[in-house]
Amino acid sequence: MSAPKPASPPAPVTVRQAVLDLLRGLGITRVFGNPGSTELPLFLDFPPDFSYVLGLHEGVVVGMADGYAQATRNASFVNLHSAAGVGHAMGNLFTAYKNRTPMLVTAGQQARSILPFDPFLHSAQATELPKPYVKWSVEPARAEDVPLAIARAYYIAMLPPRGPVLVSVPVDDWAVPCEPVLPRAVSTELRPQPTLLAAVGQALDAAQRPAFVIGAAVDRDGAWHEAVALAERHQARVFVAPMSGRCGFPEDHPLFAGFLPALRERIVQRLAGHDVVLAMGAPAFTYHVEGFGPHLPEGAVLYQLTEDPHTAAWAPTGTSVVGSLRLSLQDLLARPAPPLRKAPARLPRVQRAEAPPPGERLSVAYLLQTLADLRPRDSIVVEEAPSARAVMHQHLPMLEPESFYTMCSGGLGHGLPAAVGVALAETQAAAAAGRPARRVLALIGDGSAMYGIQALWNAAQWKLPLAIVIVKNRRYAALQEFAPSFGFAPGAPVQGCELPDLDFVALAAGHGVQGLRVATPDALHTALAQALQEPRPLLLEVEVA
Repeated sequence: MSAPKPASPPAPVTVRQAVLDLLRGLGITRVFGNPGSTELPLFLDFPPDFSYVLGLHEGVVVGMADGYAQATRNASFVNLHSAAGVGHAMGNLFTAYKNRTPMLVTAGQQARSILPFDPFLHSAQATELPKPYVKWSVEPARAEDVPLAIARAYYIAMLPPRGPVLVSVPVDDWAVPCEPVLPRAVSTELRPQPTLLAAVGQALDAAQRPAFVIGAAVDRDGAWHEAVALAERHQARVFVAPMSGRCGFPEDHPLFAGFLPALRERIVQRLAGHDVVLAMGAPAFTYHVEGFGPHLPEGAVLYQLTEDPHTAAWAPTGTSVVGSLRLSLQDLLARPAPPLRKAPARLPRVQRAEAPPPGERLSVAYLLQTLADLRPRDSIVVEEAPSARAVMHQHLPMLEPESFYTMCSGGLGHGLPAAVGVALAETQAAAAAGRPARRVLALIGDGSAMYGIQALWNAAQWKLPLAIVIVKNRRYAALQEFAPSFGFAPGAPVQGCELPDLDFVALAAGHGVQGLRVATPDALHTALAQALQEPRPLLLEVEVA
């Protein structure tokens, strides 16, 4: 019997073909970008099963890709232009990093042969420019290494804690012959240490008054239902962590206790009376201003479940267990159930907002309450209206998994593009499943909207069923409301916060989107009902007090 012949080496392909084949195998066939000269060779003979999502500014590009990646649970592919494009995108790249959004970013670079001569439009330190807000960045040493670098970048982006990565690709690399790179199976779920998790379970079993603090990673990791089941098992009051970018618990549930502020002393006040605090999928805790004193109320013990070892490392107190949130909660639920304790008293509901008297502007509370009354329970809200967020927490509850997105960074310019990305993903998923698409609502402040207004053009071009509600208070209200924390007298003027004379109906029309101006309760009800049914994007400019 003759010996088997050695396998033939794979036929060489170009770097371009190898990368496109790799992306296809990873389930990525959309490219988000705004092209420059150094990116053009990637699109030579662009395959018909790929689509290019053009954004009119790189910040919009990354914001759309962020929303799309979160909604599809797969890394999005972004193509930026050298140093200038990456610079334009940095605000939303920072937000994607804070959102833990998997994103594979490629940035163009000038030809290798002229890099020694400091050429026009090159990136002098391409791998350093996006740091520290990427998990990994590289400019491969050889053109032949580009596909392997992109494969490695993808797996790094998808490993917890997820986040953006960047590969700088010289313009002449795309046509170089190389070996193809096949997708690999890489586990992205890490099981927590059993002994530490058992200690968490024992503490919950023995607790008299447990409290849960739920963060964005619960929804990101698909652990919504497990979180509800564990809270019901232990009759724990459930709070939302400060500055959480996702909703991990139904806000109409009897155990829901509201939102923790990003202030140390007030967190301690809100958690007073609880003996065991379990923070899941959230830092313990996010603070916005300097605070003093303990991080927990007297007598309370903290446990933390997190997918992020860095978050575990800086937690100021307690026991941290690192691993998948979903697997952690499943393991806790697999323990024998303790005797059912008495449910805590349900907290009083917020009183409904009244319509304004004739001649007065709408209140934000009335706007959001009307939206809550009209919207489908499973509709998706993408929010960037910082001054309205506290009111939203009272009057616009989030009720279903994967139904709420906002920025974890505090940086403006993410919300409107992210809403377009989420709507694109939802429309795609609905078509594949043969079901109606869930309605996507963008709730955006007038100041925030101007950071990414070009995203309206994308909504129009893709004919997305997107309702865009502009909360128009004619100012950067969040800054004015925050000013007393820095010594301003209440009501004192704050420089640079007034926004007169913005016309969002005209801006919408200029980008191809229908717009309506709303200023009365009757008009609000009619316009919101229309926006929730319209098959194409519709913008409502709502004048509020």
